[in-house]
Amino acid sequence: MAPTVFYLSPLPKVGEIAVLDGKEGHHAATVRRIRVGERVLLGDGAGGLADTVVAAAEKNRLELTVNSRSEMARPTPVVTLVQALPKADRSELAVELATEAGVDAVVPWQSARCVARWEGAKASKGVAKWRSTAAEAAKQSRRAYIPDVTELHDSRAVYALVGEITGRGGIVAVLHEAAISAFRDLPFDSVPEVAIVVGPEGGLDDREVAALTEAGATPVVLGPTVLRTSTAGAVALGALGVLTSRWTQLPPDFQNA
Repeated sequence: MAPTVFYLSPLPKVGEIAVLDGKEGHHAATVRRIRVGERVLLGDGAGGLADTVVAAAEKNRLELTVNSRSEMARPTPVVTLVQALPKADRSELAVELATEAGVDAVVPWQSARCVARWEGAKASKGVAKWRSTAAEAAKQSRRAYIPDVTELHDSRAVYALVGEITGRGGIVAVLHEAAISAFRDLPFDSVPEVAIVVGPEGGLDDREVAALTEAGATPVVLGPTVLRTSTAGAVALGALGVLTSRWTQLPPDFQNA
């Protein structure tokens, strides 16, 4: 059985004792009821991993002996999801599914037709929720990396980001049902990074599509059906896993431990 993953930063060195307390310690010791002698995989959320065995277990706290350390490389190409804000009931779902599908970074976007409006303190609260969701989903899917969730972007900032990514030789794919190019036909496997742009429930404004295209993005059709804004990013990431080498990497399980 694969070991449970918990996050701890910084990670101790081999032979040292790692202490897992706080929220992670409560989840491990009280919720999951992990006991002495069980194997636990610790990660720092930035690729660092430590294979450990529980040396002592208390309420809300574990002490773990570090047996080995490893560093997981990021899959390539690196993938960023530019996600227009979904309605409240699906907002965190979009981040959760994209994280489980392997996204490297998420950019919340206040696009023209978003029903949800993040303004003032609501923007900070929304970003914090997305970051928490990404961390929990990364743990659930046993990822070595927790996706970065940026601050809220307006359209001007998104257009600038598109220019930066394409300027570095990357591809920006705008998922749009009226596009004439197919997602699968873009040369994803030959570029260092990819961005996927997903519009809101009401769809992208024509002026947004034009501005994204002018900045260097390519509007594409993902498949024969129209997907919800909360699921489109994850489906595109799944397609990228097959179209590129992103899914050839073994999971962080210390196979030789």
